[in-house]
Amino acid sequence: MWTAEGNAPNLDARRILGTSRKERTMKVKWLDQPQKHDYPAAKSYLSLTLDEATAEAAVREMERAEMRAFAAKDIFRASGLPLLGPTDSHVDSDRVRIIRKESLSPVLLYRDDRRGRLVIADGYHRMCAVYTFDEDAMIPCKIV
Repeated sequence: MWTAEGNAPNLDARRILGTSRKERTMKVKWLDQPQKHDYPAAKSYLSLTLDEATAEAAVREMERAEMRAFAAKDIFRASGLPLLGPTDSHVDSDRVRIIRKESLSPVLLYRDDRRGRLVIADGYHRMCAVYTFDEDAMIPCKIV
């Protein structure tokens, strides 16, 4: 049932999927390549901490990079970011997409050598949503 505002319902994945590890682990479907709008989003995010030219060059590299895959838990460890829970509206929306077996866009990653950490340039909420189902899930991504 959709809300009066036209939004998707807030689905409780535990209620739908059960509580055992086996029931919680879902096969996440992924697109073969990131969507076109993911690259400008990554550039916008990277330009917050990098100068414009460096952010633009990083995104151009991402567009040419080969697809790779890393475990969700390893991406989070390398990024140092906190895990957002299912109550976050964007994470909830991506969880609903996973439950409905809709394909997600791969994640865009940037190695920030100056700070010695991994930056999730685009796909943080998707990462959090997938992690709630399976921390060992292999996440397709482009990394530069």
